[in-house]
Amino acid sequence: MPLSSKLEAKLSKPFAPDSRIDDTFAGNDLTFITDKQGYAVTLFIGKRKPDGSITGERYVRHLTFEADGITLKSSHWDAKGKVTRF
Repeated sequence: MPLSSKLEAKLSKPFAPDSRIDDTFAGNDLTFITDKQGYAVTLFIGKRKPDGSITGERYVRHLTFEADGITLKSSHWDAKGKVTRF
């Protein structure tokens, strides 16, 4: 299942570097992990259990940067399958 364009837009902005962020979007619970530059690189989406884990889907983001290593050239999200506990 591909990510919606609204969710991709939400995840495209930079966040706190090297962090784990819990959020909600369109009735789903989200947990995403950012890299050292603050870009979301791993996403777990589904329903959060009382212990904080998520049952649902896992996605990984592939980033391509310009030669300067700072300017984001392109990115896309790959579905990596079901997750029953994160």
